[in-house]
Amino acid sequence: MQAFERHKKIIIFAVFLAAIIIVSAFIVQNNSKTSIVNSPSPTPTQTPTMAPKPSPTPTFTIIPVAPTPPIFNPFPIPTPLPTFSNTLYPEEITQYQGTELSPINAVYQNAIVGTQYINQATYRLTVTGLVNKTITYSYDQVVNNHQTYSKIVKIVCVEGWSATLLWEGISVNDLLKEAGISPQSTVIIFHASDGYSTALPVNYIVQNNIIMAYRVNNVTLTPTIGWPFMLVGQNEYGYKWIKWITEIEASNDTNYLGYWESRGYANNATIP
Repeated sequence: MQAFERHKKIIIFAVFLAAIIIVSAFIVQNNSKTSIVNSPSPTPTQTPTMAPKPSPTPTFTIIPVAPTPPIFNPFPIPTPLPTFSNTLYPEEITQYQGTELSPINAVYQNAIVGTQYINQATYRLTVTGLVNKTITYSYDQVVNNHQTYSKIVKIVCVEGWSATLLWEGISVNDLLKEAGISPQSTVIIFHASDGYSTALPVNYIVQNNIIMAYRVNNVTLTPTIGWPFMLVGQNEYGYKWIKWITEIEASNDTNYLGYWESRGYANNATIP
C-alpha cells in the first residue's frame, strides 16, 4: 500500500513537471513569434550614389559695341610713294621772294583717263550756269585780256606728298563778274576735258581770289600738269585742283558731287 502511494506521488509530480515544461515552452514560442512579427526587417545599409552635379550654364554679358566706321582714304596711298625727279624745266625758278620752291616734277600726275593733249587753236573755255550771259573764251582771250595773279601755294595730296610752287593765272572771280554771276549762285562747278569735275562754294572762290593757273614756277603748264588751266585750290586737298578746265558753271546745287566725290570722297576737302 505504501509503495502504491509513493508511485502515485511520483506520477503526479512527473505530470506536473511535464505541464510546467509544456507551458514554459509555449510561452517562449509565443514571445519569439511576437518578436519576429513586431521587429521590422532591418533596412539594408547602402552608400548613396551621388549624382554628378550638372555644370552651371555659363552666363554672358553682351556689351554692344558700335561698329567701327570704315577708314576712308580718297586716294589709296601707293606703296612705295611715287618718286620724283629733281630735273628742272628750262627757265624754271627754285625760289620766289625768299621762299624755296619745290620742283615742278614734285607734282605727281593723277588723271582718270590719262593726260589730255588739247589743241590751243580749238580750245574754248565757257562760263555758264546762273549768269546773265554765257561767255566762251579762247585760250589767248583768257590769258591776254585778264589780270594775272601770282601766288605761292602748297598742293597737298591725300596720297601723302606735297609741293610748294609759284602759280600764275587768272582770277575765277574776274571771269564770273564778266558773265554776271547771279546772287542765287552758291557753288561753282568746274568741268574738264576728260570728264572730271569738282565743285567749290562761291564764297570760297571770292574770299580767296582763287585762280586758274597757266604757269607754274615761271614755266607754262605742260599737258601732264594740266595745260591750258589748272585750278589752284589753296587749302584744299589735291582732288579739288582740277586740270584741263573747259567749263566754269555757276550753280545753286549745293548737293552737287564731282567725279571723286560721287564715288564716296568727302565733298569738303579743306585741309585741317
